[in-house]
Parts: sequence; C-alpha cells; structure tokens
Amino acid sequence: MANKVLSEPIAILGAGVAGLIDAYVLLQDGFTNVTVITRDRSVGGTWSRDRVYPGLCINNVHGEYRFSALPMAPPVDGEKTGGHITGMGMCEYMESFYEKFLKDMAVFKFKTEIRSVARNAAGVWNVSVEDLCSGKTETLEFSRIVLCTGGCSKPKVPQELSMDAARLANYPGIVIHSSQFRLRLDDILASVGPKEHDGDKSKGTVLVVGGGKSAMDISAKLANEGRRVVNVFDSPDRFIAAKSAIPEFIRKSRFLSVISPHRVLRTRLERFLHTTRIGSWVTHFIWHMLGETSLDAYDIPKSSPLRTPFSLFWGIRTNDEGRVHPTSYYSLANAGMIELMVPARAVGYADDGKSVWLSNGEKVAADVVILATGWQSSWTGVLDEKTAADIGLGRHAPLTPLKGVEDSWHYKTLANPPSIHPDNAAGKWVTSVYRGLVPAKNIMRRDFAIGGAMFASNMGYMCEVSAHWVSSYFQSDPMRLPSSPEEAIAEGERASVWMRHRYPNMISWINESYSTGLDFWTWPQAADELLEDMHVPSQRSGGNWLTWPFRVVDLSEIAMLGEERRTIRTVNLNSA
Repeated sequence: MANKVLSEPIAILGAGVAGLIDAYVLLQDGFTNVTVITRDRSVGGTWSRDRVYPGLCINNVHGEYRFSALPMAPPVDGEKTGGHITGMGMCEYMESFYEKFLKDMAVFKFKTEIRSVARNAAGVWNVSVEDLCSGKTETLEFSRIVLCTGGCSKPKVPQELSMDAARLANYPGIVIHSSQFRLRLDDILASVGPKEHDGDKSKGTVLVVGGGKSAMDISAKLANEGRRVVNVFDSPDRFIAAKSAIPEFIRKSRFLSVISPHRVLRTRLERFLHTTRIGSWVTHFIWHMLGETSLDAYDIPKSSPLRTPFSLFWGIRTNDEGRVHPTSYYSLANAGMIELMVPARAVGYADDGKSVWLSNGEKVAADVVILATGWQSSWTGVLDEKTAADIGLGRHAPLTPLKGVEDSWHYKTLANPPSIHPDNAAGKWVTSVYRGLVPAKNIMRRDFAIGGAMFASNMGYMCEVSAHWVSSYFQSDPMRLPSSPEEAIAEGERASVWMRHRYPNMISWINESYSTGLDFWTWPQAADELLEDMHVPSQRSGGNWLTWPFRVVDLSEIAMLGEERRTIRTVNLNSA
C-alpha cells in the first residue's frame, strides 16, 4: 500500500515557505508525483520576487525562517540591525532552495491561478486552474492536496477606501494596497517629490493606512527616500528591541516559550511559572520589563501613541525589531520623519478631491494612499462552501459541547485577561483543524492537509516539523492520532477554546488561513507535540534541569528527522 501511495499524484497549492518544505519532505520520503501550483512567477509566496520591496524586513533574525537542508547567508547589514532578515534576502533564499532541491524533482506550475478545488464522487480531487499568461483553463486530478495558500495572499481592502470609492469621490491620486507597493514604487516616488528640495511640504504627501509591520516598513522606506509620510492607525503593534543584539540564549532558546503558558504544561518549571502566585508574578514582571525596555531602547516618549497599552503577554501583534538602528520606523517616527495620526482610522475620501477623512474628524491631503490594511483568508477563494463544509474547513459555531472546557486551565498567569472581543464571544469563531494541519472532519481519509496555517514566531522550524507530520500522515505511518472524526473535532474545538482563552482578542484580528494554531511564543511546545505524534524524540535542544530553557533551538536538531521516521516505519513493517 505504501508504494501505491508514493506514486499517487499530490498537489501542493502555494509555493511559499510551507509549500516548498512540504514538497521537499514529500520528495525525500519517496513521493514521485508532486505538483506545486502558484499564481506567482517565482517561488517564495509572501517573499516572492514580485512581492518583496526595498525596506521590507521580516520578523525573524538570522538562523530562523530557513530549512535544515540549506544554510542561509548572513543578512546584509546584520550587525547594524541585530541580524534582521530582509525581504529580498528571504526571496533569494527561497529561490536557492528551489533551484538546489526542487526544480528538477517536482512539477511547478507558475503563473497559474487556482479557480476551485473539489473532491468528486470517486474521491479524486479536481483542481481547476487558469494559466494567467494564456488564459487557458484546465482541470487537474490529484489523490491528495496540501493547502499552502497562506494568510497573506488575498488583500483586504475596506470598501470605503477602495479604488472604486476613490474614483467615485473624484480622488485623482494613487491608491494601492501594500501588496502592490513594489510594482508601484517608482510611480509613487515620481508622484511625491523629496521634501528636502525646498524645505516645505508642497512636494506632496503619502498617507499610509495601518499600524502593522507592512505599514511600518513602507513608511520607513518612503521616509528614508525623503518623502513626507503620514501614518494613520488605531493602535500600533508591540515590538521587541534592544540597544545591542539580544543574546541567543534568550532570543533563540525556549526562554520566551517557557514564560508563555501553553495548553499543556509539560515541565515543573512551566507549572511553577503559570500555576503559582509567585511564578505568575515573575512571569508578568518579565513580560512587562521586556516591553518597557524595548520602548526605552528606542527612547519612545511617555506621551507617544507608540506606547500602546496592549500587553506583549496577551497578544501576538508583536514585531521583532532586533537592534535599534537610525533608519528604522521607530527612529524615524521619533525624529518626526514619519508623522503619526493616532488613534484614528481612515474612513473615506473627502469631497474636495484631494483628502482622506479620519475618524477623529480631521482630513489629510494626500497624493498617494497606501492601504496596509491586511489580508483576507485565501481559503474562500479556493474552496467552495460545499467542499469546505464536506471536509470541515473554515470558522464555524461550536459543534461539540464546550461548556466548562476553560476550567481545565486554572493558570494564575491567565487571571484578569482582557475582555473578549464580541466577535470571539459568539458565532463563528471555532476552527476544527486537528493540530493545525488536518481538517478534523476529514482526518480518516488522509487525503487533505494544510501547511503554514499556524501562527508561530519561528515558521521555519514549525513548517519543517509539520511537513514531516503531513508526510507520515499521508503514508499511514505509526502515529498518535484520534480514532475518529468526532474525537478529532472535539480536540480541534478544544484547541480553539484555548486560543480564545489565551489570546482573547486575536482570533477576530487574524484571518482563518493562518489561525489554526496561535502558538506564537509556544511554538517549541507545539513542535514537541507533533514530534511525539510521530513517535520520535522531542525537546531536542538538550540541557539539564537548569540549562534547558536557555539552550539555543537550532534546525540541525531535525535535519535527520526523515531518517528517524523511516526507521520507525521499517520496524513497524517488519513486526507486522
């Protein structure tokens, strides 16, 4: 049976981080018929060549967000930024990985839009695609699907700020979503001249709408180009930063994961920190100091709107700024090079044909409006309602009784949480995806998996472990799995309750294409669970009872994971 599975066609939908490592692991495991489909002209997904732009950095430092099979070159200006990886550096790394390991091993369909994915009566997956160059459509057949379209591929544009709304208001300026920034950068720079030419503001203004990472990177890029930038948002993300590079035994170890509560407290140290009064005090003190020292590192004034009241502990809207440097967003905002309109929201175009109304009643005249307003779920554009319902994918109301589930997490650190957002209190807030990888309703069929839908701060490590889990799942390897869809659904919904319990306001903020697991800080614990599902060793960084939280987590720990799994598979076959 295993040999038959290996020869059956598999489609990987998306060529980003998750899609590439899933393809690699499946090929290494002996799958011979792997097709990767992407609408981009190159690999990389979010970090593909047409999407990255100058000034874009990712929320990771060197040594993270890569794969065990290929080292990553040190980032440009790494000493200056504390090891921050640039968007272009990430793009080039993904392209190198493709060239070295995948180009001649799998079929890649570039510039191919996925129109629909549905399973027919015979159990075969029909994937309808369109060639974006020729317009030709065709339907491809696959035995298995890995959905890796990600949560950052379908722009979210508020209707009142859309290009159509701008035209109706006779607004003549450039209006784009942040995803188009690279392609329109030259137009923007031509439309808004450098303000240092004559010292006034008559050369134009760029209005950047949004307070997330893209908004900050775009604002910093344009400010560094000498343009007048106004940034409007309700509340900013939190961030971690330091005057000098944060030591690896803090930044790249399990330290931050241990001081963040997980749904299962596996060690004495975690139980002490999160279930005792003194442990809770220590935990919250560390998080408070981490937040305050980061703000102080950038000399953020006490009156600044960048000193958001939101806690690092209770949220996942957190950026890793690495080392303080003078061309970063926070330095430029402090220097007045980026003008902040906070708290406020852009609510529409004014009837003067040149301005944007803000929620506080003010108007901002702007020649360019950049909407860094986030992303929608990519799943709704790929799976129709019937298919999504058939496999159990997407947010929905609870299917199993959940009353009292939160009572199992009597953590002192989770006392006095922020109030639950109304969108999380009722209605469709549950995602029944087992381990963040398989729609629970479909778990017994072993023909559909998800990649890259878990929100973790170390996506390289998590995606690679997840890819091994998916490959084992497809091959029916010995695994710790639920015995029925009902059991899987109950566990998946319990995980949703935990996510709402741990981060009361985050499920409503993040879209479902990357919200199946909010293990932002606790990704090492989540990875351990996946490893144990495969019956291979977990907590691989080592160390003794005192040092283990500070041992650097490195991808070399999982470099031989495929061999370990093959050994288990062979032993199981020989004993059968």
